[in-house]
Amino acid sequence: MKRVHLLIDGAVQGVGFRYTLQRVATEAGATGWVRNLRDGRVEAEVEGAPDQVDAVLAWAAHGPRGGHVSGVTTTDRSPLHGHGFEVRRDG
Repeated sequence: MKRVHLLIDGAVQGVGFRYTLQRVATEAGATGWVRNLRDGRVEAEVEGAPDQVDAVLAWAAHGPRGGHVSGVTTTDRSPLHGHGFEVRRDG
């Protein structure tokens, strides 16, 4: 089991990033959450088997059409064994 915290920089708000990330994570079988930050970044935590998390990270590196990712910072976290993937309120 692998869990990572993401901070995504670029033109990532107002382009469907959170909802598409939720779909990508759910399709990959990963769990976690995503939200917009007030500074314009998107924050997320993704958990699952290494291949599931890696699939989400690969998508997050470029984001949805209409957006532009200039950088992704990842930090490993201890697994929580969560369920589902939610879009959270802005932080």
